[in-house]
Amino acid sequence: MDSPMCLVKNADGELCVEPEAIDYLMGLKQKVVVVSVVGLYRTGKSYLMNKLAQKRSGFALGATIQSKTKGIWMWCVPHPEKTDHTLVLLDTEGLGDVEKGDSKNDAWIFSLAILLSSTLVYNSRGTIDNDAVEKLQYVNELTEMIKVKSSTDNEEEGEGTQFVQFFPNFVWTVRDFTLKLEIDGREITPDQYLENSLQLKKGTSKKINDYNLPRECIRNFFPSRKCFVFPSPTTPDNMHRLDSMDEAELSERFREVADTFCRFIFQESRMKTVIGGHTLTGEMLGHLVTTYVETIAKGNVPCLENAVLAMAKIENQAAVDEGLAVYQNGMEDVKALFPVDINQLSENHLRSETQATQAFMKRSFKDDNGEFLKALVEAISNHTADLFKQNKDASEKKCKALLENLSAQMDQGIKEYTIPGGYGLYCNHHDNIVAQYRAEPNKGVRAEEVLEQFLKDKSAESNSILQADKQLTKKDKQIQAEKKKTAELEQEKAALNEQKAEMERTIENIGRGQEKYLKEMKEKMEEERNQQQQEFNRTLDRRMQEQKDLLEKGHKEKAELMRQEIEEIKKKNQLERDANTRNQEALLDELKCSKAKPDNSCTLL
Repeated sequence: MDSPMCLVKNADGELCVEPEAIDYLMGLKQKVVVVSVVGLYRTGKSYLMNKLAQKRSGFALGATIQSKTKGIWMWCVPHPEKTDHTLVLLDTEGLGDVEKGDSKNDAWIFSLAILLSSTLVYNSRGTIDNDAVEKLQYVNELTEMIKVKSSTDNEEEGEGTQFVQFFPNFVWTVRDFTLKLEIDGREITPDQYLENSLQLKKGTSKKINDYNLPRECIRNFFPSRKCFVFPSPTTPDNMHRLDSMDEAELSERFREVADTFCRFIFQESRMKTVIGGHTLTGEMLGHLVTTYVETIAKGNVPCLENAVLAMAKIENQAAVDEGLAVYQNGMEDVKALFPVDINQLSENHLRSETQATQAFMKRSFKDDNGEFLKALVEAISNHTADLFKQNKDASEKKCKALLENLSAQMDQGIKEYTIPGGYGLYCNHHDNIVAQYRAEPNKGVRAEEVLEQFLKDKSAESNSILQADKQLTKKDKQIQAEKKKTAELEQEKAALNEQKAEMERTIENIGRGQEKYLKEMKEKMEEERNQQQQEFNRTLDRRMQEQKDLLEKGHKEKAELMRQEIEEIKKKNQLERDANTRNQEALLDELKCSKAKPDNSCTLL
């Protein structure tokens, strides 16, 4: 993407997606790292985003008191350090724009930035004082603006525990910072400066509660926090031409902090994930943006769980389509060779089926009841049946044409067999046709069946010539008739063996295919369980660190409440894991049942 484009348009307080930007995301198949910047208008947010894009210009900077960015703008660039990943930069409309005069609209912009990001950069000017913290008022409203699950006790969500699992890392950038980084004469780091600014006061008065509320929200919702303090980049007189100044013209200290900030974002910002720990591609991000914005436009509260389920449904159907396409493409080479024998067709089928299942598993997620895997299996089964029929038809056509060609001369000279001794001549020519037919390679799966039918069709003709041959005695004719009948029975047996071999190989294919489905499904379930547990462990570690910090600062009551909360979420997590495991085991049992009973009495695959 050469330059930023508007992703979410804000027109007269109404949010809507820009189709062109969504189309771009839909074509982006790489994993994405999403970095959003929010903050008061005219605080230099766009400069940071241009810096992250490693471009001198792109996002509009502006040099007046008017806000330049409206809605949410997007710039997709190759990730500087993660191969085959895209860095998605989201520059948001400045909060608190006096021309807009709608704090609700600001809250939705802020909420969208959180929902879409893997790292959220909050940009402010001056210092992190009480006024700066209070201007981040939107964190106080997050439980009203976002729901994690569709059916959850609001009071539980207010604790912030569920939010922290899905919220981005938080980076506070302070621009034009002029103070010394020290407390009581002791030098501190920017991170320590931020943590000190977020310290809670002891007490329960309304004034103290009002002071603590935004700090508690920041601490609860964003346990992973980082701070950078930027000195002024240049003199006030030059600020209006900041976007056109050479890097060398900016203050050395400013450039050092900017470079450190960019390195941190590039190295520490993780891929965008959703509930369950599933990483997103640009296409999936496009679905999320559309779902969230449409929900807000309808006056409803965005719900992470509902959005992810809606996205999973779309993505899983796409995974089915992709898996089927992989299978179809894999079978094109063998299809061009029809007719082929059952072994060659089966080997190609199993290889293509494996590739199709792997493609499906790689893309699908939250297919908890196996609905979409079953849909893929059914689609492949239908296509397989059609291919096997095409192969049979091609074999039948080739074999019939071959026999017709081989017997053409014999059919035209039928009169030469009506003389005494003609039956012997007829049998020699007949046996020669059969021998030439058998010697022809690559006749396919209907070779014996077509030959059986050919011999049956010739039976009346052969018997007529036999009975008309005056050179043969009655006993000779009986012997020849028995010999002919034996040959026909042997050919019938050969045809049945051919059909039996095809049936056995088909059953073997079903069994091997189902074994692979079960194996792939089990591995996918294990992978998703591990992702969910890793996601939970990160959350738990952060909450435990927060509880430890409260205890060290003397907030014993709050620390005890958080300890109880931690124990509660551990119990809930274990219950959810147990329930998920039971459901997954039940699904696997169903799939095994279908494998054990190929008579379809319990068929799922």
